[in-house]
Amino acid sequence: MSDFTDLWNEIAPIGRADSGGYLRYALTEPELTLRDWFRTQAARRDMLVTDDGNGNLFAWRGEPWAPGTVLTGSHFDSVPHGGGYDGPLGIVSAFLAADRVAKSRPIAVAAFCEEEGGRFGVPCLGSRLLTGAIAPQQAGALQDRDGISFAEALGKTPDGAQPARIGNLKAFVELHVEQGRALETPVGVASAIWPHGRWRMDFAGVGDHAGTTRMTDRHDPMLTFAFAVLAANKEARLTGAHATVGRVQVEPNATNAIPSLVRGWLDARAADTGTLDQLVDGVVRKVTERAGRDGTSLTVTPESVTDEVAFDEALAKQLAAGLGNVPILPTGAGHDAGVLSAHVPTAMLFVRNPTGVSHSPAEHATDEDCEAGIEALAAVLEELS
Repeated sequence: MSDFTDLWNEIAPIGRADSGGYLRYALTEPELTLRDWFRTQAARRDMLVTDDGNGNLFAWRGEPWAPGTVLTGSHFDSVPHGGGYDGPLGIVSAFLAADRVAKSRPIAVAAFCEEEGGRFGVPCLGSRLLTGAIAPQQAGALQDRDGISFAEALGKTPDGAQPARIGNLKAFVELHVEQGRALETPVGVASAIWPHGRWRMDFAGVGDHAGTTRMTDRHDPMLTFAFAVLAANKEARLTGAHATVGRVQVEPNATNAIPSLVRGWLDARAADTGTLDQLVDGVVRKVTERAGRDGTSLTVTPESVTDEVAFDEALAKQLAAGLGNVPILPTGAGHDAGVLSAHVPTAMLFVRNPTGVSHSPAEHATDEDCEAGIEALAAVLEELS
């Protein structure tokens, strides 16, 4: 077996559910097991591991946060029943790429915390804390579905921003499995990340009996919610954007009761900020009008909104040329690289996903393409460091 296959097989069973997907939520047992694996890999390479106080782990070749260090890595956590490659591929590849770079080069491997937002609701939480994009108290108060706060799971209030440390980094490079069908070669380089965000929509109505309440007397928030899902789909198609409602909560959540509250989350993404604003404003306007007709109410709360990220153009072209003029392409998926790009020269490498499917057990990359990604990452790290 290849180096990649051996190392990949060590983590493949961790957190796998009966669905074939993964339940690797931040700071839960499977993810903590992967963190222990991270420390073991670092120890095998005589790399010192530090925790920045925000849940992010770093393995250092050389002095921690030494000027000129090139950082690489990704995240371990998954979306519910997500694929195994989204995140962990970047960490496994980082260790293997570091093995192929001269020992004198200052390189570090990162495992960022809560990138998906699958447990505490805010994506890229660890990198946002590190860069000051979210306040420690705000992040610490975030709760999962069981009412456990991020601070409780972390064991303390996060430490927050560390700009002096970040300023010492020469570059950050994140390798990631492609999350679409645009890449025809084994490896590509990212140009930009679409602006995107999550908006919580609370639909309030009047709870009542399903059998005794006349249809004309109802103030059913589920009807308004259903309209909102269709409106989001239509607005996205009209604007050339993406809109998804993939999570919903209902109260009292009884088969024979008209709901009193329906809470849904809108995930919206577009190629530019103007289009994203147009999409969200259009959905809110139409749904507010519908709520008036249904006798319900709508409250919209932005939970996380990320502006368009354009990676360092010169760096992207330099890396693409050095890798044999591989394609440069944008992505609609968010990444820790997008957060760090506002503070340090940042680039992303993509490894081809033959299915084009992500956030699903069908997410995949061949071992051969993963090996090509490792070689590409090693070349990039050698060049940048």
